[in-house]
Amino acid sequence: MNYRTKIFFIILLIYSTGFLLAGNFNAGADIYNRYVWRGTDYGNSAAVQPYLSYISGPIEIGAWSSWSIAEVPNGNENDLYISYSYESISLTLTDYFFPSYNGNDQIDKFGEQGGHTFEFSISANISNFSFLAASNFAGNDPNNSKYAELSYKFLTKNKVSSSVFLGAGNHIYSLDNDFTIVSVGLQISREIFQVAYIINPDQKTSFLTFGITL
Repeated sequence: MNYRTKIFFIILLIYSTGFLLAGNFNAGADIYNRYVWRGTDYGNSAAVQPYLSYISGPIEIGAWSSWSIAEVPNGNENDLYISYSYESISLTLTDYFFPSYNGNDQIDKFGEQGGHTFEFSISANISNFSFLAASNFAGNDPNNSKYAELSYKFLTKNKVSSSVFLGAGNHIYSLDNDFTIVSVGLQISREIFQVAYIINPDQKTSFLTFGITL
């Protein structure tokens, strides 16, 4: 290692240490009777969803996962993400990974035949409205599926928050690959509890989910 390389790594170490000391770590878990994401049930069972994150200023780096209580296909998810927020707008890069623990999860493969899907998303909160637009751009989704969701918080009273939402997507989200509505619902939150009634008109089904934050 030459002199310039050593200087570079020393500066990088100092910067990284300062970055860590300036921020905060966060960790916790949610428990849901069903893991329903963007209109689709993953795991067909109750799930435990732990998370950990590090936040420093506008930057957040973290890991989020969902683990099905029953041993079912597609019941496990273990993601990494990095997000940058400015006022009411957030930009997020997410690496979705679905381990099955069959000895061939391909955590080291990042192409179309690998175990990862990479998504870029932008979200905004304006008054009582929230908007999300997301698109896969690499990994094992060659169609680069897209998803968009709009939600509106219409009532907050006595520690109870109520909102409605509408989401649409294509390819991995829809049955015929076309861009269509896949998630419509009502969510009620009170302190650590969340309940949502969700309809997926594309799959002609519905869900009622309950979650608690630990």
